[in-house]
Amino acid sequence: MTSLFSTTRSVFAALLAAGLIFQLPQDVRAQTAGATAADASGAVSRDGKTSLASIVVDVKTGKVLSQTNATERRYPASTTKLMTAYLAMKAVEVGSVSWDMPVVMTRQAAGEAPSKLGIPPGSVMRLDEAVRALLVKSANDVATAVGQALGKGSTETFVAMMNRTAGLIGMRDTTFVNAHGLPGDGQHSSAKDLAILGMTIRREFPQYKDWFGTEAIVFGGKLMQNGNKLLGRFDGAEGMKTGYICAAGFNLVSAVTRNDRTLVAVVMGANGTIERESLSAELFDAAFKADPDADYTEVTDLPIAGDESPTLDVSDFICSGKGRTARANDRVADRGDRQVVYGSELLHEMGRPPHSVRITLGGATAGPNFPADIALIENYGIPLPHFRPSQPQDAANLLAAAILRESVDEPGNEAEAGDRADPADAAEIVDAAAAPDTPEIEGEAAPGMPIPDFASR
Repeated sequence: MTSLFSTTRSVFAALLAAGLIFQLPQDVRAQTAGATAADASGAVSRDGKTSLASIVVDVKTGKVLSQTNATERRYPASTTKLMTAYLAMKAVEVGSVSWDMPVVMTRQAAGEAPSKLGIPPGSVMRLDEAVRALLVKSANDVATAVGQALGKGSTETFVAMMNRTAGLIGMRDTTFVNAHGLPGDGQHSSAKDLAILGMTIRREFPQYKDWFGTEAIVFGGKLMQNGNKLLGRFDGAEGMKTGYICAAGFNLVSAVTRNDRTLVAVVMGANGTIERESLSAELFDAAFKADPDADYTEVTDLPIAGDESPTLDVSDFICSGKGRTARANDRVADRGDRQVVYGSELLHEMGRPPHSVRITLGGATAGPNFPADIALIENYGIPLPHFRPSQPQDAANLLAAAILRESVDEPGNEAEAGDRADPADAAEIVDAAAAPDTPEIEGEAAPGMPIPDFASR
């Protein structure tokens, strides 16, 4: 049976061979830009399959080596976490935070949908280990916790930081609504904008490239592997970030370095990891063969979709029975052909266990209400009692309660009503005259009645 991936791969291969998706002469650029605008109105391409978007950019020059539908508005899914990681790196760079600052798992963060670490509220991680976890495991709970830590406790503040930064670096077709990329009204980006983000990260923070290329983390005794299958299988692959929700399809922002030249590629809307990784490998392979000195368009010069453009939603196919069957057929074909790895002859088997980094709780600096090195804040977010002064209405309330209690007593049920002492409790009765003096607070007796004090966490 011919799979959807095999057909789509053939189409892309033909386009690559013909140079139809490469930014070469000016007339091809104009033709491609026109096709992008025309295709943005629908989630399905002319051949009835999901519409793909892709782009390859040279990190050093910003030149677009290839692109198709790169300016369409799409759902970024977990590639959103690249911005979350970037803001953490920027904050450390300017000195507003340090990598050992505490990231506390709030109740809101712990309630995020998977993928997640699943640690309880009150858990404390170092910022550097939290960033590793959100990049490799794509942990939504950790992403929210990092956002709240950098946003001074406010998710809204952090989202505002994300959008302000997106504008500053040229992501003019992007709006973020959360730190992780789960579905949310108004959240959108494009292959072009995600390439700008990936390029910016590689330019400004080359020292952290290993973080994005971490093949696996070990946490709680479990090995959690990176979803980017280019790592360890495609020569020069240095990772970045995967993403998937039904509306987005399977997305991948990836970086590859060969002969001191780094390229960033973005594929959005693929139907599965096999199609996504194989197309990424083909795009990289062709781009590295292209003349780097040719007259290419720069990524920031590509057109902007604009506020009236719809956000492409491919969920009707990706999460349909037809889409799932196509992915299953691709997996069967991949297992049956030993000449290919993840659908591509350009990839090879890893042939070894993935290189992993151990992630733990604790080890962070002290927080406002907890000491350094703590791994779990006990009773985090649970109302804490504190003493209050007596109130003018206390006597009246006690009298009303006593009257009510007497009114519901029935013969034989006095003990259940609670107004009679059991003889066995006689030893617990203390003479009021022998009781210690009640402390005074602001001139009034404090009977020690606790009221809940809800923490803001």
